[in-house]
Amino acid sequence: MSDFLTAPKPIRRVLIANRGEIACRIIATCRRLGLTTIAVASEADARARHVRLADEARVIGPAAAAESYLDIARILAAARDSGADAIHPGYGFLSENPAFVRAVEEAGLIFIGPSSDAVETMGSKITARRVAEQAGVPVVPGFDGQDADDAALAEAAESIGFPVLVKASAGGGGRGMRRVDARGDLSAALASARAEAASAFGDATVFLEKLILAPRHLEVQVFGDGQGGAVHFHERDCSVQRNHQKVIEEAPAPNLPDTVRQALFDHATGLTSAIRYGGAGTVEFVMGAEDIRPYFLEMNTRLQVEHLVTEAICGVDLVEWQLRQAAGLPLPLRQHQIVPRGHAIELRLNAERPETGFLPATGTITRLSPGDGLRFDTGVEAGDEITSHYDSMVAKLIAHGADRTAALARLLEGLDGTRITGPGTNLGFLRDCLTAPAFAEGRATTGFLTDTFPEGWQPDADRLLTLRGEAALAMLDGAATPLDRRDGFRVGGAVAPGRAPLHVSDEYGTAEITLTFGPAPTVTDGTRTLPLTGTAFTAATGDGIDACHQGLSLTAQIRPLAEARMERGANSAAEGSVIAPLTGLVTDVLVASGDRVEAGQTLAVMEAMKLVHSLTAPVSGTVARVAVSAGDTVTQKTILIELEEEDA
Repeated sequence: MSDFLTAPKPIRRVLIANRGEIACRIIATCRRLGLTTIAVASEADARARHVRLADEARVIGPAAAAESYLDIARILAAARDSGADAIHPGYGFLSENPAFVRAVEEAGLIFIGPSSDAVETMGSKITARRVAEQAGVPVVPGFDGQDADDAALAEAAESIGFPVLVKASAGGGGRGMRRVDARGDLSAALASARAEAASAFGDATVFLEKLILAPRHLEVQVFGDGQGGAVHFHERDCSVQRNHQKVIEEAPAPNLPDTVRQALFDHATGLTSAIRYGGAGTVEFVMGAEDIRPYFLEMNTRLQVEHLVTEAICGVDLVEWQLRQAAGLPLPLRQHQIVPRGHAIELRLNAERPETGFLPATGTITRLSPGDGLRFDTGVEAGDEITSHYDSMVAKLIAHGADRTAALARLLEGLDGTRITGPGTNLGFLRDCLTAPAFAEGRATTGFLTDTFPEGWQPDADRLLTLRGEAALAMLDGAATPLDRRDGFRVGGAVAPGRAPLHVSDEYGTAEITLTFGPAPTVTDGTRTLPLTGTAFTAATGDGIDACHQGLSLTAQIRPLAEARMERGANSAAEGSVIAPLTGLVTDVLVASGDRVEAGQTLAVMEAMKLVHSLTAPVSGTVARVAVSAGDTVTQKTILIELEEEDA
């Protein structure tokens, strides 16, 4: 604390203009350094973990981010009211908004990050490309005419050569980005990208880049002193992506020639020095899988989600570096003192359903505990609710080892020991990514997920059947006495093992299974018979039986098979209806009662966790009833529109 009190720009109280995992992570460093933390929260987050951890908190507005976490005036008012000296933006929300940085500066507060000029310069991908070229950094071949019309862009695309990418100049996260394989598709892609960019970033400007097929996504963590000096913390590989959003990150990049690695460092620090950048930043590159020349992609003027793998191999705390730089203190290390050790891999644990096209999942977390040997950064705890208001990231799991093999083994072991129940997550999907040959061998490109799961991810059938069997076994074992059980258990089971035909319903669907009891219990679904070892984690909840094992988790409702078959007819009304796949906001209803619709036709649109979902007719027929209107918030499995299926 004494360093910050006597610094050129003293810092005692830090307001964190963010939420969730990154807010909790910043609080941890501030607490270690003796700095007072002030959290801001929407009304939906009033009792969130980052609020509970901070020394003080201010509720700044409704759940909608535009009226709370994105409201510059409200955040500055909270800073004034709390007596904050400095504001840390985290990542996302306002972290790369030059107007916010400028407002903080004009309010006489310290912005913990780069200057507003740097944020503005590098926030425009078009301007950043031009700055990179001037600094001698190779850029992806493209066309960045800001005022070009469709005809000029079409001519440029022909010159570049298809396929090309239409990219939004502002923002990130894959928003406003479209692949175009032929000239005839360009006009529609331009219109779509512009509309999404305008909605997401308030700027419809787009440009073109050559699409580099099967590339690796490489990046360098840099830190500038604001005077032209810069150091790097080596590179990361973030090639495993879904819709241009990272899923797995690691440092250092595997199977990378030393000449390429050095080129990355030279380009990244050269660009950072050229713009006299101050603070933490990431210079991102793309490189063809069979190429050895990295091309500049963009510069992120903030802390990255994946900065933890860099901290693991370099033994630094980048938030502490940010605080020191913002206070005017010298950087703690010089380049020759930053020596990477070992290997680190990070997984992004999200509340989503990979088996249904990664639909977001909501609900209350009933259990959350990491496996041994992992760094586990999270913004939630058991009992907290995952809502539809914000993004779906729950936590980050990071493993560090002496080399990549050791780090991967530790991550798999820790993942298998991680228990999270409640809303569905992508943990089982992540485990399958780690064990896929391309990743295990360090050969992943940005096409990894498509190549590995060409039909989309589904849980392994044996693992799913085993987990359902373990859940059923736990339910039956929980009965008070054998006579209380409705499962066909017999007192003579040790001699003539009993059988229990059961119906299971969970997040993955329904199944009819049979448990066989005896010295070695088994489960069968009619096509396979598997042993039950009792090694899965199981617990009874109000909704059924929670079960998780090796990353796969579910909440099962289990009934005797005969009872379930008798009740099946009671649910027939929902067949052929449009049902909410998640909790969220209905933003548009496109049909009315009596309308004739075709199978696959979009009938309604929902929004949740920053994503838009089109809901389509499962069958052809007539709309019998519309149960919702635009603006309604609905819960998962709510019937929205009922259809009368036409006769076959």
